[in-house]
Amino acid sequence: MKLTLSLLFLFLSIVQGLNPKCDVQDHSSTLQVIHVFSPCSPFRPSKPLSFEESVLQMQAKDKTRLQFLDSLVARKSIVPIASGRQIIQSPTYIVRAKIGTPPQTLLLAMDTSNDAAWIPCTACDGCTSSLFAPEKSTTFKNVSCSAPECKQVPNPSCGVSTCNFNFTYGSSSIAANLVQDTVTLATDPIPIYKFGCVSKTTGTSTPPQGLLGLGRGPLSLLSQTQNLYQSTFSYCLPSFKSLNFSGSLRLGPVAQPKKIKYTPLLKNPRRSSLYYVNLQAIRVGRRIVDIPPAALAFNPTTGAGTIFDSGTVFTRLVEPVYLAVRDEFRRRVGPNLIVTSLGGFDTCYNVPIVVPTITFLFSGMNVTLPEDNILIHSTAGSTTCLAMAAAPENVNSVLNVIANMQQQNHRVLFDIPNSRVGVSRELCT
Repeated sequence: MKLTLSLLFLFLSIVQGLNPKCDVQDHSSTLQVIHVFSPCSPFRPSKPLSFEESVLQMQAKDKTRLQFLDSLVARKSIVPIASGRQIIQSPTYIVRAKIGTPPQTLLLAMDTSNDAAWIPCTACDGCTSSLFAPEKSTTFKNVSCSAPECKQVPNPSCGVSTCNFNFTYGSSSIAANLVQDTVTLATDPIPIYKFGCVSKTTGTSTPPQGLLGLGRGPLSLLSQTQNLYQSTFSYCLPSFKSLNFSGSLRLGPVAQPKKIKYTPLLKNPRRSSLYYVNLQAIRVGRRIVDIPPAALAFNPTTGAGTIFDSGTVFTRLVEPVYLAVRDEFRRRVGPNLIVTSLGGFDTCYNVPIVVPTITFLFSGMNVTLPEDNILIHSTAGSTTCLAMAAAPENVNSVLNVIANMQQQNHRVLFDIPNSRVGVSRELCT
C-alpha cells in the first residue's frame, strides 16, 4: 500500500513540474481528487476545448452511457406469458404484474388493441376475481382532472378530485378512476404508471383481473415506457393447452430475433392504436385464392384493412376473403367429404383429414401456418374444424383480424420506431 501511494505522489510531482500552477502539498494523510479538466489533470487535452465542445463531448458520452444502461435493463425484461384458459378460465393470454408498494400480484390480459391498462380495485361493483387494494399501497395516487392524461382516456368526467372515465370492452361496460402507481413487469419497476382503477363493471367479457394495454395510444405500455423500452416489444404465445407460463413477452430492442422478416406498419388516424399491415393475398396449399382486391385494401377512412391482434381468439376475415379461403380449403381437403358445422365454425369434419397449409402474403413477408395453427378439435376429439370464420355482420365487417390462435408458437415483433412488424416461427408451448 505504501509503495502504491509513493508511486502516486511521484506521478503528481511530475505533473506539478509540468504545470507550476499545480500545488501538490503534503499528501501523507490526504489523497486529492483531481477533475479531468483541471490544470493538474494528466488527462487534460493538450489543446483546450471550448465550452461548446466540452458540453457536446459530455453529451455524447452520456448518450452512450444511457444506451448501455438501457441494454442492461432490457436484457432482463422478459415477462412470462400463459394461456388464460388453463389458469383463470379466460380466452385471453395473461402476464403477471406487480402493482403498488408493497407489490400486489395480478394476472393481466395482454391486449394489443387497447391502450390504458385497467385493474379491478377494492369495492368494485360487479368484479368477481382478485382485486387491487389501493389503500395498501404507499405509492398509489389519484390523477386529477387537470392532468393532461385525463384528456387521453375515453369519455372523461370530473369527480370530486379525480378523473373518471367509462368505456365498453366486448359486451361489457366499465367505469374507472384514472390513477397512478408503480407497476413492475419482470424485474423492471415502472413508477407513476397511469391506469384505470375499475369501480364498476357489467357483462362477462372483461378479463377478471384486469388488462395491460399494448396498443399505440398515449396511455399504452409503449408510450409510458418509451425511454425504457424504446417502443419495441415482441411476444410468443403458447398453445391454449399449455399449462404453464411458457410463452414470453420481450420488452425493448435488445434480445429480439435478428433473423426475422418484416412487413410495414400502416397508420390509421381514426384507429391509431391498432397494428395495421398490408395483407396482399392468401395461399391455400400452392394456390393463391381469388380475392377481390377491395376486400384486402387498407382504407383509413372506413377502417378497412388487416390487423394483428392478441385479444381475438380466432382469425376473422371479411366475407369475400373468408369464402375464398374456405372454399379452396374444402377443395384441397376433399370435395366429397361431408362438411359439418360446430358453433361458429362452418368447415368441420368427423373423419381424419390431410390439412393444406395456409399462407398469409404480406408486403415483404410471408407467414405459413402449420396444422396446429389451422385446426381446432372438439373436446371429444372426433370433430376437426378450420379455426377461422367470417367477420360478424355489422361488427368490424371491414376488418381482417389475424388472431392469437394463428399467432401461437410464432415470435411477433412490433418495432414502432421503424414502423414494422416481424414474424418468425418459434416454439414456446
